[in-house]
This record gives sequence, C-alpha cells and structure tokens, in this order.
Amino acid sequence: MKYHGSCHCGGIAFDVEGELTQVMACNCSICSRKGVLMWFVPREQLQLSTPEEQMRTYTFHRHLIQHRFCPTCGIHPFGEAIDPQGRHMAAVNVRCLEGVDPEALRITRYDGRSA
Repeated sequence: MKYHGSCHCGGIAFDVEGELTQVMACNCSICSRKGVLMWFVPREQLQLSTPEEQMRTYTFHRHLIQHRFCPTCGIHPFGEAIDPQGRHMAAVNVRCLEGVDPEALRITRYDGRSA
C-alpha cells in the first residue's frame, strides 16, 4: 500500500510504500515528548516530494538516528538510521500519514530510556 505523508504546513512531504500493520511507541526522552508512533521501513520505500534542504536534522545521545523535522511548523514526520544489519531505514511517524488511524494499529512498546 502507498501512503502520503507530510508535516503540518506541507513543507516536508513524502510517499511511503509498505504494509502498515504495527507501530512502535518508544519511551525515550525525545519520542515521549513528540508522541510519535513509528513505522519502520527500508529507506528506499520513502520518497521525498520536497527538497531535502527544506528539512532540519536533530541528533542526540549516540547520534545514530537523524530525526528529521520541519523548521517552519516543527513537526517530525520521520527519522533515518542504519539498523544493526547495516540497512538504511526510515522510521515514519504514522501520525503524519493521511488516512491512517493510529489507534487501529497494533502498538508495540520499546524501552528507549534504558537503551
């Protein structure tokens, strides 16, 4: 299935393809503050519709994840990282996808505070 996503103002827009059946809620300091529900997909399944230069990036702790956000509205539509197997991944914030009801998805919890 193909989904369209964006930040609140539309400054960052993208399409992502895959089977969306479950998401992850992390309790680390940034995820809990943002309230994101993440869907992990291979990075090549996420196609930006807007120039990458319109995004800003935030990293913290071990600087492994590039948290992408809009400098205009402040919304975090996705992050990027390399998984333990060396694959480039995207963590899509499903709250930024059109037509998706996050409450209808299976939510797994991850203890990011202890990681």
